Formats: sequence, C-alpha cells, structure tokens
Amino acid sequence: MRLHKTDEFSSVFAFRRVLRGRYFALHYCPNQAGSARLGVVVAKKLAKRAVLRNLVKRIGRDVFRHAQASLPDYDLVLRLSAKVGDVTRRTMREDMLALFERLPKAGRESKAPR
Repeated sequence: MRLHKTDEFSSVFAFRRVLRGRYFALHYCPNQAGSARLGVVVAKKLAKRAVLRNLVKRIGRDVFRHAQASLPDYDLVLRLSAKVGDVTRRTMREDMLALFERLPKAGRESKAPR
C-alpha cells in the first residue's frame, strides 16, 4: 500500500491536485489499484536530522494505516512543507489526519487537469 517508484511519485505530482495543512501538503491522484497508496517525502532542508525525517515518515505511515479503510482510491504523497523543529507528535498527527479527511470523494476528481 505504498508508493515506491519514482514514476509513481511523478504521476501524483503531475496530476497537480494538492491539499495544504499547517505543516504538510497532501498531493493526490486517482488510481486503479483498488485501495489508497501512500508515499512520504521529507526534505533535508526542512528536517535536518535523519532521526526527525524518519520520525515524520513513521508517523505519516501510521496515520495512513489507521485511516486507510475510509480513504478513497487515490495515490497519495504526503510532503513536509514547513519546519517541524518544536512541533509535537500529536500536532503532526492532527495535521495529517485533517488532510486525509479533506480528500474529495473519488468520483468527482477523476478527470485529469487541463
């Protein structure tokens, strides 16, 4: 249920649909896989230490795992968009969960952008 290949990430970014939260951006694209899939991107520029980057990815995958049953069939890329130096784990989880809840239902967003 994860995105692994560069092509998969590129297709989601090329679809150009994004929801923005306080610390994260959620890029999404409809898929034919039959369930939601997730990829996580954490730039070194925003999280200098590998420990912090891994923590953000681990929290993102955990939030996705718990919300997966209620998500539409999208390929999702959760991208860190602000520095998270003093942010608590709870705040990160709430921001991620709010983005997952704001995803449109699969029927309305099935067209490619113009």
